Amino acid sequence: MRTVEHTATTRTALGPLEQIEAGVLNVGYAEAGPSGGPTVILLHGWPYDIHSYVDVIPLLTSAGYHVIAPYLRGYGTTTFLSNETFRNGQPSALALDAIALMDVLKIDSAILAGFDWGARTADIVAALWPQRCRALVSVSGYLIGSQDANKKPLPPAAELQWWYQYYFATERGGLGYRRYTRDFNKLIWQLASPKWQFDDATFDRTAASFDNPDHVNIVIHNYRWRLGLAQGQSQYDELEQRLAKGPVITVPTITLEGDANGAFHPPASAYAGKFSGKYEHRVIRGGIGHNLPQEAPQAFAQAILDVDRMSKE
Repeated sequence: MRTVEHTATTRTALGPLEQIEAGVLNVGYAEAGPSGGPTVILLHGWPYDIHSYVDVIPLLTSAGYHVIAPYLRGYGTTTFLSNETFRNGQPSALALDAIALMDVLKIDSAILAGFDWGARTADIVAALWPQRCRALVSVSGYLIGSQDANKKPLPPAAELQWWYQYYFATERGGLGYRRYTRDFNKLIWQLASPKWQFDDATFDRTAASFDNPDHVNIVIHNYRWRLGLAQGQSQYDELEQRLAKGPVITVPTITLEGDANGAFHPPASAYAGKFSGKYEHRVIRGGIGHNLPQEAPQAFAQAILDVDRMSKE
């Protein structure tokens, strides 16, 4: 395990967005860097968006990488192609979104990197489709789970960190999240990154992505599905069954954790055995919370550069 310090940067904007039809979605994404360079796909989490990578992207492009940062379903300019499509937040559905985007962009294999929902999505792609993932950077490590696993109670302190999951399980919670989306998500930012002194402009830039008409439905379905309180879709059953077995990830991987992550996260010792290939875990010091790529962009970008080297050794 390595300990890494960080320094801050001040970039504030991404370039123009692209849109492309992929699977059931019209995906909005930022693209930067040389088209012939090795591809890195950056996946964000909840309640964040692609601006978590605003300082990571130029660090990667300056090193010659081709970078894709898509809005997840329910965020920003990513929309469903049909009004009839169920607004599904299942983890396997999000992973298939990533595969569909790679297919339409003709990306055979890429380095996948993410945090929160994005780390879970990257983990799933690496586990189920390792030929599509050349290497992996995952904040908080191995986040693949299942409904059965989620039935098991956690110690009270851990359950407390999941308070919003139980709030979302209620009708009141669904209505409350819809009414107070931005206030709710700012609170999550503060709790998950207690030492990150972000300003209103930084939050508001990301909060615009929550205005997506499907955002609330996707978020509520995701958390209710996790607890077995909402049905998924049968086309994902086989994938979810495979994920429930806790598949080992074989691709070269670096896992990261901030030293001040206020969100629930397993200890590195709990998941190290889930990575059977070249593997390293790093703790990022300096009061770094849950939104690690935005709080410590140099450390996140360096992990991508290093895991790429690991994949070539």
